[in-house]
Amino acid sequence: MYQLSANIELLFTEAGDDAGDRVRAAAAAGFDAVEMWFSTDKDLDSLEKALADTGVQLTSMLAGPRMTYTYPGTDLAPFHQGLDLAVEHARRLGCPRIVLASGMGFPGMSRQRNHQFLVDMFGEALERNRGADVDFILEPVNSRVDHPGALTDRTEDAVDIARAMGTDRFGILYDLYHSIVQGEDPATELAGAAGLVKYVQLADAPGRHEPGSGDVDWPAQLAVVRASGYDGPIGLEYFPAVESAASVGYIRSVAADA
Repeated sequence: MYQLSANIELLFTEAGDDAGDRVRAAAAAGFDAVEMWFSTDKDLDSLEKALADTGVQLTSMLAGPRMTYTYPGTDLAPFHQGLDLAVEHARRLGCPRIVLASGMGFPGMSRQRNHQFLVDMFGEALERNRGADVDFILEPVNSRVDHPGALTDRTEDAVDIARAMGTDRFGILYDLYHSIVQGEDPATELAGAAGLVKYVQLADAPGRHEPGSGDVDWPAQLAVVRASGYDGPIGLEYFPAVESAASVGYIRSVAADA
């Protein structure tokens, strides 16, 4: 049985704008885990108290800003400052993973050079945060629908970068929605990413709504995830087409059998 983590940016918005209230709504709906995007737009006192009061775990959060890092002359100070702050907030909130973005690729460079730039930048970030008890995970996102121009738009891109980092503290976020929309076969990609997948997310396709709303065979795909050896939490990062609590019924039944 997989632990499901509700994305409080997209789910339980019925509870209002406060992240703490959304955590409480998720807990009331039976969740013991949530994920979120950035921490800098949150009332951290409210969020921290809600997590403590409910016992809900924060499974992942994003580091910002999401920049076009590889463009020549880009000032990387905002990236490093943003990641340092994300680490500080993650430690405060008990979050074990911070999600990193690749930004856009520079068209004047080869893909290999763009990737090497990211390896160098992330290597510096790891060194700056050597004592942080958090994992850094790079997210490949589809460029066909949601993120045109994304540098790491294929799972193998993120895998190559993660391997080059050479540390257990760095891995990838494998998002079934992004991978499927990009035209990838999850079984193939997960086999190629063996040992590097530190987090999984999902949404149905097409539409990026709740599982059961699109064409994805979720029992089959969660079986693929299980066969790959991944047994961590699965983030529900979708735009619900119905009320949040109602939207999770199908994927809960599938995850219970996976």
